[in-house]
This record gives sequence, C-alpha cells and structure tokens, in this order.
Amino acid sequence: MISSAATFRQHQEILVIATQGKSLHNFNSKIQAVVQHSGVKTGLCTVFVRHTSASLIIQENADPDVLTDLAIFFAQLVPEDGRRYRHSTEGLDDMPAHIRSALTKTSEHIPIVNGRLGLGTWQGVFLWEHRQRPHQREVIVHVSGEV
Repeated sequence: MISSAATFRQHQEILVIATQGKSLHNFNSKIQAVVQHSGVKTGLCTVFVRHTSASLIIQENADPDVLTDLAIFFAQLVPEDGRRYRHSTEGLDDMPAHIRSALTKTSEHIPIVNGRLGLGTWQGVFLWEHRQRPHQREVIVHVSGEV
C-alpha cells in the first residue's frame, strides 16, 4: 500500500552487457545497482532487452546444469540448420536466434521490496545470447515506485 505521504519516482538506465557468443549471463547485481541508485523502496523494476536475437529469462542461479540443460533443449528445439529457414542474411545462427528469442521473452518485471529485487533465493535474471559471436547487448532497466 502506498501511503499518502509517499513520493513516487521513476528512474531509467541502459546497461550494456558484453556477451561471448551463445550463453546465459546472470546480471542481477547490475540490475540491483540500478534499483539502489533509484532510491525506490517499494515498486516495480522492468528489464527490457533491445534486440531480436537475445532474450531475458528468470531462472535458477544455483545449479549451472539447469542452464546447460536449457541450452541443450533449445538447440534441439530450434536447430541451426540453413536448409530450414529462408532468412540467413547474417549467418546460419541468425534465424534460429530470432525464433529462440520469440519463444522466450524480451522483458521481465520484478517487484521491488525494501529497496531490493524481490527475486526468490534461487532466481537469477539472465540475458540469453542466442548468436554464436560476441555482441554488445543493451538492456533498459526502468524502476518506478515509492521512495
């Protein structure tokens, strides 16, 4: 509940995440730093990736086998086979990367509780790079709520 004396604030930053090719990158600490910088104590944090061949997921951050299994599953579900797709302008991994992104998410919404991301003990926010080569990925972090 927002009290009548509460001050509402919005804050936004763009993070640049350097990827090393196809992989998952936990960037909770970078998001949390934006939340702390905002001063918001109770509210909502929206995270949005500005690309069509990378995505965001909230997933287990304790056992790396979970991420490995997810990567294997998606590689089998959406193989990098040039004979399957028309779009291959940027390489054989391009269209599969678009499909993987479409099957996951480009944004996540996380509650802010007492000035911290309201994630569960085993949850992490991951940028999922779906392309083979390294990229600089931009992620917008928007924080709004009561200070």
